[in-house]
Amino acid sequence: MAGKGLTALITVVIGIGAALLLFYALNKIAEVLPDKWEERLKPLLYILPAFAAIVIYLIYPAILTVINSFKDRSSTEWVGFQNYDDLLTDPGFQDTIFNTLLWILIVPAATVILGLAIATLADRLGPSGEKLSKTVIFLPMAISMVGAATIWRFVYYAAPAGQPQIGLLNATLGAFGMDPVAWLQQSEYHFNSFLLMVVLLWSQVGFAMVLLSAAVKGVPGDTLEAARIDGASERQIFFKVVVPQIKGTIITVFITVLIGVMKVFDIVYVMTNGNFNTNVLGNEFWNQLSTNFNNGAAAAIVVILMIAVIPIMWYQVRHFKAEEANA
Repeated sequence: MAGKGLTALITVVIGIGAALLLFYALNKIAEVLPDKWEERLKPLLYILPAFAAIVIYLIYPAILTVINSFKDRSSTEWVGFQNYDDLLTDPGFQDTIFNTLLWILIVPAATVILGLAIATLADRLGPSGEKLSKTVIFLPMAISMVGAATIWRFVYYAAPAGQPQIGLLNATLGAFGMDPVAWLQQSEYHFNSFLLMVVLLWSQVGFAMVLLSAAVKGVPGDTLEAARIDGASERQIFFKVVVPQIKGTIITVFITVLIGVMKVFDIVYVMTNGNFNTNVLGNEFWNQLSTNFNNGAAAAIVVILMIAVIPIMWYQVRHFKAEEANA
């Protein structure tokens, strides 16, 4: 343990030292230039490392992924749109897309609704009650997705009938004399997919609650008091005064969760690995890459995800610019 700690410390020191040395060298290069050019180029030199990192670790891999999506499973020969055709005409992949759409339609909206409801109700519990409730609800954010999925896998666990049930749900059913249910295998009406969504909701509602609570507290009290004087009910005040004024935060939380949902992988991989009709695009990418060793299909799935994410990112950037303009 001591050796690992020392290694981590040395790594941090070397990393920080290298960064300081790099910026020191760039500053010296700028000082050599004439004053006029130094003033113009120094900001560019300072952002050069970040720009280089974006090119090397983001833009270049993205371009390479697009190219590989038009190649065969070993990325050696061109196959055109064959990978896309094979995926989009495969019934299993069509189910995967449908499951992903279910996650997209349900989880972000449910996260915002639950987060806003909890933030509003917790604010009315008084200082001590508010702190305690928010702390408990925010705790799952400290758990990794793999850890959260493992916890909930035990919640849904089903042992054969007649054996001790260590799963919370089936132990509860057993206390009432009912037979155990294989929860994660209940694929009818995608019931098991909804059970997986609960895990992400459990871990993300705290995030939504914190941001939305801050936004609600930021609504001017004079505005609320004026609405009460005009005879508005608490429900009308909430939906017609509070919600419109925190619309920007609601959109930000919704889009942030939406992007996370589109690339969800850990929960599905740990709990079902996509079996029982619970597969999503992130997990299918992993299976194509590491199980089927099909680089072309894996790259095509990533390209599909990128195409789906780009409009959302574009809208988010426009939203941020509009918020800044109105500030």
